Amino acid sequence: MPLSANDPSRKTWLDTPKNTDFPIQNIPFGVFLTRDDVITIGTRIGDYAIDLGALHQLEYFKGIPLTDDIFLQDTLNDFIADGRKTWRLVRNRISEIFEESNAALRDNAKDRDVVIFKLDEVEMQLPVQIGDYTDFYSSIEHATNVGTMFRGEENALMPNWLHLPVAYHGRSSSVIPSGIPVHRPKGQKLPNGATNPIFGPSRLIDFELEMAFITTDANNLGESISTENAEENIFGLVLFNDWSARDIQKWEYVPLGPFLAKNFASSISPWIVTLDALEPFRVESPAPKKELLPYLKFEGKKSFDINLEVALQPEGMKETTVCKSNFKYMYWNMSQQLAHHTVNGCPVNAGDMMGSGTLSGSTPDSYGSMLELSWRGEKPVKLKEGGDRKFIEDNDTVIIRGYSKSKDYPRIGFGEVSTKLLPVFEPKTK
Repeated sequence: MPLSANDPSRKTWLDTPKNTDFPIQNIPFGVFLTRDDVITIGTRIGDYAIDLGALHQLEYFKGIPLTDDIFLQDTLNDFIADGRKTWRLVRNRISEIFEESNAALRDNAKDRDVVIFKLDEVEMQLPVQIGDYTDFYSSIEHATNVGTMFRGEENALMPNWLHLPVAYHGRSSSVIPSGIPVHRPKGQKLPNGATNPIFGPSRLIDFELEMAFITTDANNLGESISTENAEENIFGLVLFNDWSARDIQKWEYVPLGPFLAKNFASSISPWIVTLDALEPFRVESPAPKKELLPYLKFEGKKSFDINLEVALQPEGMKETTVCKSNFKYMYWNMSQQLAHHTVNGCPVNAGDMMGSGTLSGSTPDSYGSMLELSWRGEKPVKLKEGGDRKFIEDNDTVIIRGYSKSKDYPRIGFGEVSTKLLPVFEPKTK
């Protein structure tokens, strides 16, 4: 099916900023609460949120086989489960509706009033009900940096790392959308030189610069997905901040991996950008350093050139950009991740989320965590208005942004995921 929505020459009749993350060629999907307190599925063009439930009721999707309530739900799960053919039909139709020469909605003031909202008139929600969440560890630069810190340069990568995409299962109940603050967690820690742990607030709160992909109903129990077919089952991508408590993590992770250090909060951007929208930005994956087993081999360009950056904003101060990285640095691409995840017959469902792992580059300014940027606190990160940070402090806000751009194609972006770290939660006294 042709991707007519990707036509770089297409323009919209909506008034959009010149360098918006959301031109008519993007058409992401999300869920929002309207000014009338109605939750609906929608898309975004420029600084406008568009109610797809209202568009459907007004018969703008006529001819596309959709159930009556497909957009009148509080998650995208059912729409995602309809599969890639439906996603493409809907996305192509939206681009036609808002194309500058199409007068059907443009010249219908009554319909426009119920379909189009300004961003300050809506409240973004978590876009999917996440049944399962898996976090990979797929940046060789990040894995090498962390391994070097804790095991030395010669043993930086574990023996399995170059042979398979390492991952762990996370906690979906604490995945939250941008704008929802998180509290500093408490837990066990082992102070330097101590033999017994202590309990208290984590002192080493960190962000992890990641992206995550959202899947559709992909396979049955016992069935595997190949690298060739993996992208048929990936709906799109979001920005992802996988919060970490490094002192809790160091004490608890042996032998079974992350637990309380990771499951207190993970933040995602609210708009899911489809793989179709990112099609013009495909690039080669890094060359494997070891011969791969057949099920992990692939053909073609399976990575995407997505610029990423992290800003840190202390309360009452200007933000400081502390990191600039790229999704293309990921050693194990999404197709390999999904193939490995299902090679044992593990079923994947609509709305499942797969985190990339921290996306660090090869230079210090591209490291995707404070652990690396400050090198365990030995090299504090300077802030724009004075002061510095080794890790994230109370009332700091972490902002992750991402976009793709080329000279021949409009900017396709994700907006941002912005999260404030609050002090330890204190229950209200009566």
